[in-house]
Amino acid sequence: MKDEYDFSQAEQGKFFVPAEAIQIPVYLDPDIAQFLGQKCGGGADALQTMVNDRLRKDIEIARWVAA
Repeated sequence: MKDEYDFSQAEQGKFFVPAEAIQIPVYLDPDIAQFLGQKCGGGADALQTMVNDRLRKDIEIARWVAA
């Protein structure tokens, strides 16, 4: 480590990313990923769409039951 660093050309917040913009990765168990991958016809985009659609339906059901 250096004794001194030159920050005269630094830009504050240059690499800042708002927390809302950060996507949290979700890791599926291998058996779940395999099953859903077969159902949606393969491909990461198709799998992501299928999982999102199913989660939206679960949320809709949960809201209906809670009401």
